[in-house]
Amino acid sequence: HFFQSGSLYTRPDAIDLKKFVPYEKEIEGGKAGMPSVMKWTLLNGITSVIDVGATYNLLSERNKYIDSSFAPTVYMTGPLLTTYEPAPFKGMGNDRPFSLVQNEEEARKMVQEQLAFKPDFIKIWYIVLGTDKEAVARKHLPVIKAVIDEAHKNNLKVAVHATERIAAQLSVENGADFLVHSVDDEVVPDAFVQLLKEKKTVLCPTLVVAPNYSKVFGQDYHFHSSEFEKADPFVLGSLFDLQHLDDSKIKRYRDGTRRNKAVEKTTDSICMVNLKKLSDAGVRIAAGTDAGNIGTLHGGSFLPELLKMKDAGMSNWQILQSATINPAYILNKEKEMGSIAKGKVADMVLLNANPIEDLENLADISSVINKGNIIIPDSLVKETALALVQRQLNAYNARDLEAFIEPYADDVELYDYKTGKLLGKGKEGMRKDYAFFKQVPELHCEIKARIVQGNIVIDKESVTGFGARAVEATAIYHIEGNKIKKVYFID
Repeated sequence: HFFQSGSLYTRPDAIDLKKFVPYEKEIEGGKAGMPSVMKWTLLNGITSVIDVGATYNLLSERNKYIDSSFAPTVYMTGPLLTTYEPAPFKGMGNDRPFSLVQNEEEARKMVQEQLAFKPDFIKIWYIVLGTDKEAVARKHLPVIKAVIDEAHKNNLKVAVHATERIAAQLSVENGADFLVHSVDDEVVPDAFVQLLKEKKTVLCPTLVVAPNYSKVFGQDYHFHSSEFEKADPFVLGSLFDLQHLDDSKIKRYRDGTRRNKAVEKTTDSICMVNLKKLSDAGVRIAAGTDAGNIGTLHGGSFLPELLKMKDAGMSNWQILQSATINPAYILNKEKEMGSIAKGKVADMVLLNANPIEDLENLADISSVINKGNIIIPDSLVKETALALVQRQLNAYNARDLEAFIEPYADDVELYDYKTGKLLGKGKEGMRKDYAFFKQVPELHCEIKARIVQGNIVIDKESVTGFGARAVEATAIYHIEGNKIKKVYFID
């Protein structure tokens, strides 16, 4: 079964991490890690990416990957033209993710400024603060209209971040081509649905991104198998660090997140209802994750997004359209990509099972055809001994028993290092030995030190959750045949 995977949407995080790592180092790290992000994305069958929030320097960086067989095709905007600029991102030159627009003249000037960097479209961050949402939205409307008008004059589509119904409505009424999120403040009225349909506006629901923030900050994160197996294990592992980082702000995030679960549940329900209503009416839906936000992983979070769209009531066929042909309409690329036809770009995914029958089959990839190049998934990302051990650690911290056992050999052997005594053997034995996962909700393993020597990984571990004191131990992992074959424990 051939299936061209769809698009993935990212934007910069609006959280100030300068106190922990200078933002300049974060930016350089992001650039250095770009090849890895590209490979993880392609590993999940995603051959085209629409990045709805970048910088001038990232637009230049994009050009390095245009002809790369291991990189998906990337369509990118420049800095977000915004009615509100978060303080941490001011004064960053060509690394700034936002450009504050305060009047119509500035709006047109900033669109013109982006043209030299050849963006694929223009993005507006339509932030509506305060209690009187409609008054604030209408106050900013002249700026929004000017950006859209100037972009269209230069043959560029316009994407808009507008999560309030009134902001989304005003955007579409004035020519916005693409809404990058669901409306989450109310169930949309029939007139709104009809407006999007008449204007042929594309909407990306991004259902997992907002809940993922609270799941991470509340340390209540449950991963899909695609996230364990098809996302960067070290990025995923970092999501558990809040469990052992001693910082008062992090503690406030965690406590506040747990208190606000009811609000999150309501917002999530509104998004689900709106997606079903829009989809049933024939509004064009494009699947996307907003990966790069906290808890939403490049590549690996794509299937969970599709499954949540299924939970909202979309059919498998509608969801596959949302991940293939529908996103192509965003940039008028529907005659070039999005389906398999003579003369279209050779971007396809060969699956071992039919996704129409079960969306989970999208993870069962035989090969990816990217820009005409046939790629076997194992050739994209080689799972090292270290990555394998990290993957089982991630599952341990997620208290996911099956995902934890998966990296081990069927006949794995567990030993006491000092005595040589066999403590356990085989996966079935491990299932029994680690059945306590469900009974220890605060279970967490922090790696204090790590040594890698060939196919051996040695972890100095500190495990909490069993009582007032941490359990300190060392684990020595022996890897054979890309599975953990033996483990020696030192108390």
